[in-house]
Amino acid sequence: MQIFGVDIGGSGIKGAPVDLDRGELTEERCKVLTPHPATPDAVADGVKEVVGHFGWTGPVGITFPGVVTGGATIRTAANVDKAWIDTDARALLGERLGGLPVTVLNDADAAGVAEMEFGAGRDRRGTVLLLTFGTGIGSALFVDGELVPNTELGHLELNGHDAEKRASTKAKEDHELTWEQWAHRVQKYLAHVEMLFSPELFIIGGGVSRKADKFLPLIEGIKAEIVPAQLQNNAGIVGAAMRAAKSA
Repeated sequence: MQIFGVDIGGSGIKGAPVDLDRGELTEERCKVLTPHPATPDAVADGVKEVVGHFGWTGPVGITFPGVVTGGATIRTAANVDKAWIDTDARALLGERLGGLPVTVLNDADAAGVAEMEFGAGRDRRGTVLLLTFGTGIGSALFVDGELVPNTELGHLELNGHDAEKRASTKAKEDHELTWEQWAHRVQKYLAHVEMLFSPELFIIGGGVSRKADKFLPLIEGIKAEIVPAQLQNNAGIVGAAMRAAKSA
């Protein structure tokens, strides 16, 4: 079975059809830059371009980098335009896609769902936390395989700032940090999250997971197991498609 997944991020909008039996993209993904400002209409145009690239006509799952309630309404917009807040994203994106059935969920939740089914969290019980490092820090919390949605742990305070302002991949780039310097910040963040939630497993996702060997060995003092995401930066697309299939 194939369903289309779209992952809206702070820097890019990417999507592809997904084979839900294997948890894999069936074609090379299409990616466009996230517009700036990332207003609802501008982002919706980007989503339309990605979906239209494949001539897709079925259900579409779409992630959003913020809190999504009821599978539709946007409640926070840290890394996109604030005009998104209180927008009915399902209605907007469905209309822009010509009436296709649309399902919307938090981006990290989507990545987590995919990793728990097909990736590093498969068959893992207890408390598992997936953290996506990119423009911000997304989080997906699972207890015995069940998702606790919209945790947004990237906004925990770290040294007087939102954690994602200190330890995201964007923060590494903005502050020109070495891998060692950045790993130290990530370590402090993980220690804080571990103190609050005591997970058995951290899954580190986002695009930086492709370079896990450069920073994960530098992180010390964390009791939980720490592993890179296996689906890497495709996890959000796969998870979005999974949720759309469930809704359909």
